[in-house]
Amino acid sequence: MPVGSKGEQHTGPESKGEQRIGLLNGFAAYGMWGLVPLFWPLLEPAGAIEILAHRMVWSLGIVAIALLVIRRWAWAGELLRQPRRLGLVAVAATVITINWGVYIWAVNTGHVVEASLGYFINPLVTIAMGVLLLKERLRPAQWAAVGIGFAAVLVLTIGYGQPPWISLCLAFSFATYGLVKKKVNLGGLESLAAETAIQFLPALAYLLWLAGQGDLVFGTEGAGHAALLAATGVVTAAPLVCFGAAAIRVPLSTLGLLQYLAPVLQFLLGVLYFHEAMPAERWAGFALVWAALSLLTWDALRTSHRARLTLQAAGVDEAAAADADILEIQKPTSSPRP
Repeated sequence: MPVGSKGEQHTGPESKGEQRIGLLNGFAAYGMWGLVPLFWPLLEPAGAIEILAHRMVWSLGIVAIALLVIRRWAWAGELLRQPRRLGLVAVAATVITINWGVYIWAVNTGHVVEASLGYFINPLVTIAMGVLLLKERLRPAQWAAVGIGFAAVLVLTIGYGQPPWISLCLAFSFATYGLVKKKVNLGGLESLAAETAIQFLPALAYLLWLAGQGDLVFGTEGAGHAALLAATGVVTAAPLVCFGAAAIRVPLSTLGLLQYLAPVLQFLLGVLYFHEAMPAERWAGFALVWAALSLLTWDALRTSHRARLTLQAAGVDEAAAADADILEIQKPTSSPRP
């Protein structure tokens, strides 16, 4: 459960206690997402696809229980009466399935650093997709950040001897997922429930097929291992609940900065815990990515500050001005992370 969770709403910037609770939940959410590479190897010898299928099945069970507890089911009937939104949920479920599967496979095959890169460059990919698909206009600093990010990918391509496919797949799949989610307009738990409901039958069918072939790992490695596979639902839902508790208590600008905690932790785990190789050209590529993100963050904070001053000068009250966080780095969504 989120820290200090009582279902209360954010009462404004004057409530320092509420903001502290929000920050704790934000750190908890992104901290869990950042440390999740420690969890997936515990599920071996199950393969990545079996782990993915368990994650889908058990996540639905966890979020269904959570929604029953808080009695939040009215959205389901509305969604079923809107075929277009339901179709978008199916697209989101497909894209996040790819994202989850690639991430689990990457971690369990020794590519934690490359997976972390995917979430570092995700804000840059989101901006690029906004320009290409939504015809959004960028400020000069944003163009510069995207250009530096493109240069980083070229450097890493030279370093790896091929494009960083894992990173690109994770970044583009999650950016696409975020784009689709904005059109669906569902809350975090509701969205996860709808998506895993679509994933459930194919995932269950795959697990039953594995069992029929005698290849299902679940239940063959002891009760502890089976419990860990079942815990994939908790690992998926817990940080999402904490994120939701943070989102109603702290400004989007704060969450926009906290989002980098997850890939930073993943990168550190890859280098320091899993001892993955980091030759000079790879360091150079990451340095360019970090430079691009620093420029993007500086520009976003400057724009947010100017907007707040403009609102205050126009006589808008302080609380409304504080909520004018218009960071164009990927605004964190209440969406399932790796």
